[in-house]
Amino acid sequence: MKIVSIVGARPQFIKCAPLSREIRKRHQEIIVHTGQHYDPEMSEIFFEELDIPKPGYHLGVGSGSHAGQTAKILERTETVLLSEHPDIVVIYGDTNSTLAGALAASKLQIPIAHVEAGLRSFDRTMPEEINRVVADHLSSFLFCPTTTAVSNLHLEGISKGVCLVGDVMNDALFFNRQVAETRSDILDRLGITRSRYLVLTVHRPSNTDNKNHLAEILRSVSKAGLPVVFPVHPRTRKNLDKYGLLDCLPENLLCIDPVGYLDMISLMAHADKILTDSGGVQKEAYLLGIPCITLRENTEWIETVADGWNILVGADSGKIISAIESFSPDTPQRDVFGPPGASKRICEILDCIISD
Repeated sequence: MKIVSIVGARPQFIKCAPLSREIRKRHQEIIVHTGQHYDPEMSEIFFEELDIPKPGYHLGVGSGSHAGQTAKILERTETVLLSEHPDIVVIYGDTNSTLAGALAASKLQIPIAHVEAGLRSFDRTMPEEINRVVADHLSSFLFCPTTTAVSNLHLEGISKGVCLVGDVMNDALFFNRQVAETRSDILDRLGITRSRYLVLTVHRPSNTDNKNHLAEILRSVSKAGLPVVFPVHPRTRKNLDKYGLLDCLPENLLCIDPVGYLDMISLMAHADKILTDSGGVQKEAYLLGIPCITLRENTEWIETVADGWNILVGADSGKIISAIESFSPDTPQRDVFGPPGASKRICEILDCIISD
């Protein structure tokens, strides 16, 4: 079977790594890198660290408006699919690469497998929510990480092809956590002490494109009383400069360039708390057993909130400061994302479908 896997952003590289290993044990895989994330710290380093096979195609779309970026990916992906004639197209998550890949494959009547299907924040102002919904409704095989995701699809009338498999990011984390412990020295490089610092990530447009939100977040972490490690997304850095906030950063904020997966695992695993607006980081914090303060009003990972390991604070300074000072989970995490092995389960299902 020939499979085309479409990726373009940091979270997709992480999800692709364990599944690609399984796919290549029994099938031909061609990875298409759309170039949605093109900065070396957001792209090449993940292929190197996670030992992801070199992409068969690099579309080089770069940045742009949502419509412009999606259109470029759609057009260039169609050319690849017409040339390769795959049996199935695998898409991941909720980015513009996900949406464009789904549209290109569906127009050519190629079956689509959506990894991480069924997530919903129920916030249609988020581009990712639109991408998720459309991708799910176009997909033939919907691989869900949680029972909540399955229920979301059923509520939208989608039941055929829905499979509860667990989370492939659990596979990636399980595979790489011990590697990170031996290979990453980022805590020493930054001069920080285990459990005596916070990690901050900010990249959502609702925060990065809003000067007041960014300023509130920075003001809040200045009150933390601990060092705050801040791997700065390129778009976030651009807007911090645009808003004149780079000149007044808190003294306890350690701004660093984006880091690779192994360094990021190490940073998260030994933090006191994590502050983020990233869906993937929320989930990784939960799996690592680190309290998460989410700088959004909603989340697609509601299980992490229900279990008391994640708290939604938006960009409200008072709520952020309170959470930094007092948020402390008092119950153990449940196995809501399934045991490691989601990648193998996905491949086994695809094998059965194709053999039929």
